[in-house]
Order: sequence, then C-alpha cells, then structure tokens
Amino acid sequence: MTIKELQTYNKILILGYGKEGQSVERFLKRFVPAAEILTADKKDDENYLLKQKDADLVVRSPGIKIEKVFKKWTTATNIFFGNFPGTLVGVTGTKGKSTTTALIAAMIRQKKKDVRLVGNIGYPMLDELETANTDTIAIVELSSYQLADLYFSPHITLVVNWYPEHSDFHGSFEAYKKAKQNSIYFQTEKDYFIYDSHEKEVAGWTHLTKAQKISYTDEFPFDEGKIPLLGAHNKRNIQGALTVAKLFDVTNEEAQAAVYSFVPLPHRLQNVGTFKEITFYDDAISTTPESTIAALNSLKRVETLLLGGQDRGYDFSILAEVLQEKQIKSLVLFPETGFRIKQALLKLSDYYPEILETSDMKEAVAFAYKNCTQGSLCLLSTASPSYSLWKNFEEKGDLFQRYVKLLGTS
Repeated sequence: MTIKELQTYNKILILGYGKEGQSVERFLKRFVPAAEILTADKKDDENYLLKQKDADLVVRSPGIKIEKVFKKWTTATNIFFGNFPGTLVGVTGTKGKSTTTALIAAMIRQKKKDVRLVGNIGYPMLDELETANTDTIAIVELSSYQLADLYFSPHITLVVNWYPEHSDFHGSFEAYKKAKQNSIYFQTEKDYFIYDSHEKEVAGWTHLTKAQKISYTDEFPFDEGKIPLLGAHNKRNIQGALTVAKLFDVTNEEAQAAVYSFVPLPHRLQNVGTFKEITFYDDAISTTPESTIAALNSLKRVETLLLGGQDRGYDFSILAEVLQEKQIKSLVLFPETGFRIKQALLKLSDYYPEILETSDMKEAVAFAYKNCTQGSLCLLSTASPSYSLWKNFEEKGDLFQRYVKLLGTS
C-alpha cells in the first residue's frame, strides 16, 4: 500500500503493539499525520480485536493470524515494499535465514554501498523509509508470518531451505510452504531467484516464478580456518550469500574480508565457553529435527544434548537414528516432545543413553555437568519450538547460558 493510499484513511488501527507496531506508529505520524492512529494489543486488553470496528484500516502485526482481522487491512511489510525506492533483497527459509541475511549485508557493505539490514532479523523496516533513496539496498529477512499476505516479491529472493514448521499458525505445512513461496510469486523476468540446488524441495519451486533462476555458486574462495561459523550448513549459507553478492559486483577479496570479520549471531551454535573442562554450545535457534542434526554434524565429542519443546507433529525417527549413530551419552528431554523423542529412541536397539526428563533448565544444566567428561561438549539444540516452556528461543538460550556460567563458576 502506497503512502498516498494510506492518506485516504481517517482512522488507522495498529493491531499488535510490539516492536514492529511501534515502528508503524512512528511511520504513520510522519507520513500520514492527518489520520487518527489507534492501537490494540492482547497484553493490554483481552478484547483487543474488537477495536477493529472503530477503524477504517487495520495494520496487522505478523504474529496475529489473518483470520482474526475482519476489517480492510495491510501490513508493515506491504507498506515497506510498496514504498521503498531502492533495491530489495529478500531472504527466507526455515533455518539459516538470519545468518545468510547478515552475511549478504556484510559482503555488500564492502562496496561502501548504503545497505540496510531489516525485517525479521530484528530491525523494523519502516524505520528506514524516510532516509532511503534509489541507491539504498535493503536486505530483508522475511518470516512466513510476514509473507503470508505479502503482495510483492523482492528484486532478489534467496530461499535457504524449507522444512515443515509453523503449522499451528498457518493451519497446515502446505499453507506454511505457500507463504514462503510468496517471496517469488510476484517476481518478473527482471528479478532473480537464488536457491540451493542441494535443497530438493526449494529447487522444485523454480517453475513458480518468472524470475531468472540462479543456484548457489560452487565457488568457495575462503580459508576455512579463518571462518567464524561452524558446520557444512554454514558453508552453504556463505555460498548463498556470495551468489547474491556477486550480483552487486562484490569481489572474492571483499567477500573474504566480510566473512573473516563476521560476528556470528547469538544462539546459533554459539560457543558459551568452557567450564570445568566441558565446552557448552547454545544452538537454541534449532527448533526442527533437521537443524539439530546439522548442529550435531558440525561438532565433535557431544556427550550431552538438550532436546524437546512444543509439539508440532515432527517425525523424530531420523534424529533418533543419528543419536544412536553418534552414541550421544546423555539426553535431557523437555516437554512436550520429550516423550515422543523417548518413544522414538525405544524403537532402537543397542542404544541406552542416560535420560533426564525435566521442565527446569537449571536441573538440565546440572545434569550436563554431572554426565559430561572432561574435554567433551554439551549442546542445547532442542529439535522443537520453544513455546512449551519459554517465550521464544532467545529466552531458552539465555537461560541455558545463565545456568552454564552460574554452575560452572560455583
């Protein structure tokens, strides 16, 4: 929705008043000053949805399901895409999109360009509109929540991967997939779809877009000893970022400078430290079996693994086989999926790990200290969403780190 169109409404309701909602308010006060701005949020009023009846237009926050909106609506993402004057690069996928988004921004900044890192990575898009111009490049991390009713596609879209997730919000895994595919539906022949040919699901989406299709480069002009990111999956993230960066004429030397100085994002195979001769890794972002398997493949000598969380119907059979293959010595199982993971383990033979079933992170970390031998690793990588016990993956990871340090120095 353009600013001119927004200016035709007299009463605009911001539905959901978190970080993005507050950004929408700042934007509307600047660009639609004549409109009366209303706000509604569940934390302030259980009947907050009823405030829609007082508005001419609703700006829906991503976390509010579309079916709960009964007035004409738009979103901050649609407003941003409809008014941004520069070049849009969108990154989406199930896992790895934040790291890839940040890598792309770091590489293109080596060209001394005006780069804005925004979106689901934590920086509200609309805060950047006032100072953007035709030379500005926005690197936008796009969640499925933001994509579900987006009627634009970026000039360049990179899809990292796709695994079944978020069926509770979208209603089904198929609806979740269609939301992700919105990132390429509206592209034209002048646009680009970047994908990993190793990801068969995403590689099968090429017929859905008119854009030029480019698979990840096989080039890897980096000294692996200088890369501050662990795992084969991060090597693919770097190659995806490099594929996009090459469209902006970034040289290998510039890409190397960006990657070697890159600061890994928190809770993504983050080395918390070594305490009592045990090294702890926080991979709280891994909330699917596939991402936890990738984490296990990135590390050696993991003896204790913390698993479990909200049940979204994932199949844990392959994860159980990987645990058996690697002979992970001890497991912490959190509800709700801890029970289902245990059931998958019981189907195996010749694998009998020490198991703690708990809802308490402090107890989980104490168990890790008791069961890990000197020189081994403890990994938090739950293979399940966080919401059964924690507000989000950040809270889960922060708790893990707090008790690792508390118990490790006592």
